[in-house]
Amino acid sequence: MKNPVMVASGTFGYAAEFRELMDLKKLGAIVTKTITLKGRQGNLPPRTCETPAGMLNSIGLENPGIDRFIGEKLVFLKKLGVPVIVSIAAENNPEEFITLANKLNGFMEIAAIELNISCPNLQKDKLISQDPRATFALVEAVRRVTEKCLIVKLSPNVSSITEIALSAVQAGADALALINTLGGMCIDVNKQTPKLGAWVGGLSGPAIRPVAVKMVWEVYNKTKVPIIGMGGIIDVSSALEFFLAGAAAISVGTANFVNPRASLEIITGLERYMAEHNLQNLSALTGKLKACKN
Repeated sequence: MKNPVMVASGTFGYAAEFRELMDLKKLGAIVTKTITLKGRQGNLPPRTCETPAGMLNSIGLENPGIDRFIGEKLVFLKKLGVPVIVSIAAENNPEEFITLANKLNGFMEIAAIELNISCPNLQKDKLISQDPRATFALVEAVRRVTEKCLIVKLSPNVSSITEIALSAVQAGADALALINTLGGMCIDVNKQTPKLGAWVGGLSGPAIRPVAVKMVWEVYNKTKVPIIGMGGIIDVSSALEFFLAGAAAISVGTANFVNPRASLEIITGLERYMAEHNLQNLSALTGKLKACKN
Protein backbone atom coordinates (compact mmCIF):
# COMPACT_ATOMS: atom_id res chain seq x y z
CA MET A 1 0.00 0.00 0.00
CA LYS A 2 1.29 3.44 -0.91
CA ASN A 3 -0.55 4.86 2.12
CA PRO A 4 -2.57 3.38 5.01
CA VAL A 5 -5.97 4.73 3.95
CA MET A 6 -8.51 2.39 2.38
CA VAL A 7 -12.25 2.46 1.75
CA ALA A 8 -14.50 0.13 3.71
CA SER A 9 -16.54 -2.72 2.29
CA GLY A 10 -20.14 -1.89 1.48
CA THR A 11 -19.56 1.86 1.26
CA PHE A 12 -17.66 2.14 -2.02
CA GLY A 13 -19.38 -0.38 -4.28
CA TYR A 14 -16.80 -1.90 -6.62
CA ALA A 15 -14.93 1.42 -7.09
CA ALA A 16 -16.23 2.10 -10.60
CA GLU A 17 -19.13 4.00 -9.05
CA PHE A 18 -16.65 6.63 -7.78
CA ARG A 19 -14.38 6.97 -10.82
CA GLU A 20 -15.95 10.27 -11.94
CA LEU A 21 -15.68 11.74 -8.45
CA MET A 22 -12.06 11.10 -7.45
CA ASP A 23 -8.68 9.74 -8.49
CA LEU A 24 -8.97 6.13 -7.35
CA LYS A 25 -5.26 5.51 -7.86
CA LYS A 26 -4.47 7.66 -4.82
CA LEU A 27 -6.14 5.24 -2.41
CA GLY A 28 -4.06 2.91 -0.27
CA ALA A 29 -6.41 0.01 -1.01
CA ILE A 30 -9.97 -0.70 -2.10
CA VAL A 31 -12.15 -3.15 -0.19
CA THR A 32 -14.98 -4.45 -2.34
CA LYS A 33 -18.60 -4.85 -1.39
CA THR A 34 -18.98 -8.26 0.24
CA ILE A 35 -19.35 -11.13 -2.24
CA THR A 36 -21.27 -14.35 -1.66
CA LEU A 37 -21.27 -17.57 -3.66
CA LYS A 38 -24.57 -16.82 -5.37
CA GLY A 39 -26.09 -13.43 -6.14
CA ARG A 40 -28.25 -11.80 -3.48
CA GLN A 41 -31.00 -9.21 -3.81
CA GLY A 42 -30.58 -8.16 -0.22
CA ASN A 43 -33.15 -7.21 2.38
CA LEU A 44 -36.50 -5.55 1.87
CA PRO A 45 -36.52 -1.73 1.61
CA PRO A 46 -36.23 0.70 3.26
CA ARG A 47 -32.61 -0.31 3.78
CA THR A 48 -31.10 2.81 5.33
CA CYS A 49 -32.08 5.61 7.67
CA GLU A 50 -30.20 8.47 9.26
CA THR A 51 -29.53 8.50 12.99
CA PRO A 52 -27.90 11.09 15.28
CA ALA A 53 -24.26 11.26 14.10
CA GLY A 54 -24.62 8.19 11.95
CA MET A 55 -26.79 5.90 9.90
CA LEU A 56 -28.52 2.56 10.21
CA ASN A 57 -28.37 0.12 7.31
CA SER A 58 -29.79 -3.28 6.54
CA ILE A 59 -28.64 -3.87 2.96
CA GLY A 60 -28.40 -7.61 3.45
CA LEU A 61 -25.23 -8.14 1.38
CA GLU A 62 -26.78 -7.40 -2.01
CA ASN A 63 -24.22 -8.52 -4.62
CA PRO A 64 -23.98 -10.25 -8.02
CA GLY A 65 -22.32 -13.44 -6.74
CA ILE A 66 -18.72 -14.56 -7.14
CA ASP A 67 -18.84 -15.58 -10.82
CA ARG A 68 -20.35 -12.30 -12.01
CA PHE A 69 -18.00 -10.38 -9.73
CA ILE A 70 -15.00 -12.03 -11.39
CA GLY A 71 -16.42 -11.63 -14.89
CA GLU A 72 -17.67 -8.05 -14.52
CA LYS A 73 -16.50 -6.10 -11.46
CA LEU A 74 -12.96 -7.43 -11.13
CA VAL A 75 -12.20 -6.46 -14.73
CA PHE A 76 -12.31 -2.77 -13.79
CA LEU A 77 -10.57 -3.20 -10.45
CA LYS A 78 -7.62 -5.02 -12.01
CA LYS A 79 -6.79 -1.98 -14.15
CA LEU A 80 -6.40 0.48 -11.28
CA GLY A 81 -3.03 -0.59 -9.95
CA VAL A 82 -4.36 -0.20 -6.40
CA PRO A 83 -4.34 -3.14 -3.97
CA VAL A 84 -7.73 -4.85 -4.14
CA ILE A 85 -9.13 -6.55 -1.04
CA VAL A 86 -12.14 -8.76 -1.72
CA SER A 87 -14.63 -9.12 1.11
CA ILE A 88 -16.42 -12.49 1.20
CA ALA A 89 -19.23 -14.00 3.27
CA ALA A 90 -21.24 -17.22 3.50
CA GLU A 91 -25.02 -17.30 3.30
CA ASN A 92 -25.72 -20.71 4.78
CA ASN A 93 -22.73 -23.01 5.21
CA PRO A 94 -19.36 -21.74 6.48
CA GLU A 95 -17.72 -23.97 3.86
CA GLU A 96 -18.83 -21.39 1.30
CA PHE A 97 -15.92 -19.27 2.54
CA ILE A 98 -13.52 -21.99 1.37
CA THR A 99 -15.12 -22.18 -2.07
CA LEU A 100 -14.98 -18.40 -2.43
CA ALA A 101 -11.34 -18.23 -1.37
CA ASN A 102 -10.43 -20.96 -3.85
CA LYS A 103 -12.11 -19.04 -6.67
CA LEU A 104 -10.10 -15.91 -5.83
CA ASN A 105 -6.74 -17.62 -5.46
CA GLY A 106 -5.87 -17.44 -9.15
CA PHE A 107 -5.98 -13.65 -9.42
CA MET A 108 -2.68 -12.01 -8.56
CA GLU A 109 -4.36 -8.59 -8.67
CA ILE A 110 -6.27 -9.52 -5.51
CA ALA A 111 -3.95 -8.49 -2.69
CA ALA A 112 -6.00 -9.86 0.20
CA ILE A 113 -9.22 -11.57 1.22
CA GLU A 114 -11.38 -10.11 3.97
CA LEU A 115 -13.51 -12.63 5.84
CA ASN A 116 -16.74 -10.85 6.70
CA ILE A 117 -17.83 -13.03 9.61
CA SER A 118 -19.55 -10.13 11.36
CA CYS A 119 -22.32 -8.73 9.15
CA PRO A 120 -25.38 -8.19 11.41
CA ASN A 121 -27.89 -8.04 8.56
CA LEU A 122 -28.43 -11.67 7.59
CA GLN A 123 -31.09 -12.53 10.18
CA LYS A 124 -28.88 -15.11 11.88
CA ASP A 125 -29.26 -15.95 15.56
CA LYS A 126 -25.50 -15.89 16.08
CA LEU A 127 -22.57 -14.66 14.01
CA ILE A 128 -19.38 -16.65 13.53
CA SER A 129 -17.51 -13.68 14.99
CA GLN A 130 -19.48 -13.98 18.23
CA ASP A 131 -18.05 -17.42 18.96
CA PRO A 132 -14.27 -17.84 19.49
CA ARG A 133 -14.34 -21.53 18.56
CA ALA A 134 -16.34 -20.94 15.39
CA THR A 135 -14.02 -18.07 14.48
CA PHE A 136 -10.94 -20.24 14.97
CA ALA A 137 -12.39 -23.12 12.92
CA LEU A 138 -13.42 -20.90 10.02
CA VAL A 139 -10.18 -18.92 9.81
CA GLU A 140 -8.09 -22.07 10.11
CA ALA A 141 -10.06 -23.75 7.30
CA VAL A 142 -9.66 -20.78 4.94
CA ARG A 143 -5.99 -20.42 5.88
CA ARG A 144 -5.39 -23.95 4.59
CA VAL A 145 -6.63 -23.13 1.09
CA THR A 146 -5.10 -19.71 0.42
CA GLU A 147 -1.73 -18.03 0.74
CA LYS A 148 -3.22 -14.59 0.18
CA CYS A 149 -3.18 -12.06 2.98
CA LEU A 150 -6.11 -13.00 5.19
CA ILE A 151 -7.99 -10.23 6.99
CA VAL A 152 -10.71 -11.08 9.50
CA LYS A 153 -13.42 -8.48 10.11
CA LEU A 154 -14.70 -8.54 13.68
CA SER A 155 -18.01 -7.64 15.29
CA PRO A 156 -18.42 -5.18 18.18
CA ASN A 157 -21.52 -7.09 19.27
CA VAL A 158 -19.57 -9.36 21.63
CA SER A 159 -18.72 -9.55 25.32
CA SER A 160 -14.95 -9.78 24.68
CA ILE A 161 -13.47 -8.48 21.44
CA THR A 162 -9.98 -9.61 22.49
CA GLU A 163 -11.06 -13.22 22.93
CA ILE A 164 -12.40 -13.32 19.37
CA ALA A 165 -9.35 -11.47 18.01
CA LEU A 166 -6.94 -13.93 19.64
CA SER A 167 -8.87 -16.87 18.17
CA ALA A 168 -8.61 -15.38 14.68
CA VAL A 169 -4.88 -14.70 15.03
CA GLN A 170 -4.12 -18.14 16.45
CA ALA A 171 -5.96 -19.68 13.49
CA GLY A 172 -3.83 -17.82 10.95
CA ALA A 173 -5.24 -14.34 10.36
CA ASP A 174 -2.65 -11.95 8.91
CA ALA A 175 -4.59 -8.85 9.96
CA LEU A 176 -7.76 -7.82 11.76
CA ALA A 177 -10.38 -5.29 10.67
CA LEU A 178 -12.50 -3.72 13.36
CA ILE A 179 -15.12 -2.83 13.87
CA ASN A 180 -18.16 -3.82 11.84
CA THR A 181 -21.45 -2.09 12.64
CA LEU A 182 -23.26 -2.12 15.98
CA GLY A 183 -26.71 -3.68 16.05
CA GLY A 184 -29.47 -1.08 16.20
CA MET A 185 -33.09 -0.17 15.50
CA CYS A 186 -35.03 2.98 14.61
CA ILE A 187 -38.78 3.48 14.95
CA ASP A 188 -41.08 5.92 13.18
CA VAL A 189 -43.18 7.07 16.13
CA ASN A 190 -45.93 8.55 13.94
CA LYS A 191 -46.44 5.39 11.88
CA GLN A 192 -45.46 3.23 14.86
CA THR A 193 -43.37 1.05 12.55
CA PRO A 194 -39.66 0.27 12.18
CA LYS A 195 -37.81 2.59 9.79
CA LEU A 196 -36.06 -0.37 8.16
CA GLY A 197 -37.76 -3.09 6.16
CA ALA A 198 -35.77 -5.70 8.05
CA TRP A 199 -36.66 -3.96 11.35
CA VAL A 200 -33.07 -4.00 12.65
CA GLY A 201 -29.75 -3.05 11.08
CA GLY A 202 -26.16 -2.00 11.63
CA LEU A 203 -25.24 1.37 13.10
CA SER A 204 -22.23 3.16 11.60
CA GLY A 205 -20.78 6.67 11.48
CA PRO A 206 -19.25 8.99 14.10
CA ALA A 207 -21.71 7.77 16.74
CA ILE A 208 -19.81 4.47 17.04
CA ARG A 209 -16.27 5.90 16.90
CA PRO A 210 -15.58 5.82 20.67
CA VAL A 211 -16.56 2.14 20.74
CA ALA A 212 -14.35 1.37 17.72
CA VAL A 213 -11.33 3.26 19.09
CA LYS A 214 -11.62 1.44 22.43
CA MET A 215 -11.80 -1.96 20.75
CA VAL A 216 -8.81 -1.22 18.51
CA TRP A 217 -6.85 -0.22 21.62
CA GLU A 218 -7.90 -3.38 23.47
CA VAL A 219 -6.96 -5.68 20.59
CA TYR A 220 -3.69 -3.87 19.90
CA ASN A 221 -2.58 -4.55 23.45
CA LYS A 222 -3.35 -8.28 23.16
CA THR A 223 -2.26 -9.24 19.62
CA LYS A 224 0.73 -8.80 17.32
CA VAL A 225 -0.90 -8.60 13.87
CA PRO A 226 -1.72 -5.34 12.03
CA ILE A 227 -5.10 -3.80 12.78
CA ILE A 228 -7.25 -1.94 10.27
CA GLY A 229 -9.32 0.54 12.26
CA MET A 230 -12.75 1.72 11.15
CA GLY A 231 -15.90 3.16 12.60
CA GLY A 232 -16.89 6.80 12.20
CA ILE A 233 -13.73 8.09 10.51
CA ILE A 234 -14.67 11.33 8.75
CA ASP A 235 -11.52 13.48 8.84
CA VAL A 236 -7.81 13.43 9.67
CA SER A 237 -8.41 13.94 13.39
CA SER A 238 -10.69 10.92 13.69
CA ALA A 239 -8.24 8.87 11.60
CA LEU A 240 -5.39 9.79 13.94
CA GLU A 241 -7.37 8.53 16.93
CA PHE A 242 -7.24 5.05 15.45
CA PHE A 243 -3.51 5.16 14.72
CA LEU A 244 -2.77 6.29 18.26
CA ALA A 245 -5.01 3.54 19.65
CA GLY A 246 -3.07 0.88 17.71
CA ALA A 247 -4.24 0.75 14.09
CA ALA A 248 -1.67 0.23 11.35
CA ALA A 249 -4.17 1.38 8.71
CA ILE A 250 -7.66 2.85 8.61
CA SER A 251 -10.74 2.37 6.47
CA VAL A 252 -13.24 5.10 5.57
CA GLY A 253 -16.85 3.96 5.42
CA THR A 254 -20.01 5.96 6.06
CA ALA A 255 -18.20 9.22 5.28
CA ASN A 256 -18.09 8.12 1.62
CA PHE A 257 -21.85 8.66 1.39
CA VAL A 258 -21.57 12.23 2.64
CA ASN A 259 -18.30 13.21 0.97
CA PRO A 260 -17.01 10.89 -1.77
CA ARG A 261 -13.56 12.50 -1.50
CA ALA A 262 -13.26 12.04 2.26
CA SER A 263 -10.56 9.37 1.96
CA LEU A 264 -8.38 11.55 -0.29
CA GLU A 265 -8.79 14.52 2.04
CA ILE A 266 -7.70 12.33 4.94
CA ILE A 267 -4.60 11.21 3.00
CA THR A 268 -3.66 14.84 2.38
CA GLY A 269 -4.34 15.72 6.01
CA LEU A 270 -2.16 12.87 7.27
CA GLU A 271 0.71 14.02 5.04
CA ARG A 272 0.38 17.51 6.49
CA TYR A 273 0.31 16.13 10.05
CA MET A 274 3.46 14.10 9.39
CA ALA A 275 5.28 17.17 8.07
CA GLU A 276 4.21 19.28 11.06
CA HIS A 277 5.36 16.61 13.54
CA ASN A 278 8.54 15.57 11.67
CA LEU A 279 7.32 12.02 11.11
CA GLN A 280 8.89 9.87 8.40
CA ASN A 281 6.22 7.20 8.66
CA LEU A 282 2.78 6.93 10.23
CA SER A 283 3.82 3.66 11.85
CA ALA A 284 5.61 5.84 14.39
CA LEU A 285 2.15 6.78 15.71
CA THR A 286 0.68 3.28 15.96
CA GLY A 287 -0.21 2.54 19.56
CA LYS A 288 1.59 5.63 20.88
CA LEU A 289 -1.28 6.69 23.13
CA LYS A 290 0.09 8.50 26.17
CA ALA A 291 -1.23 8.60 29.72
CA CYS A 292 -3.10 11.72 30.81
CA LYS A 293 -1.01 14.31 32.63
CA ASN A 294 -2.30 15.60 35.98
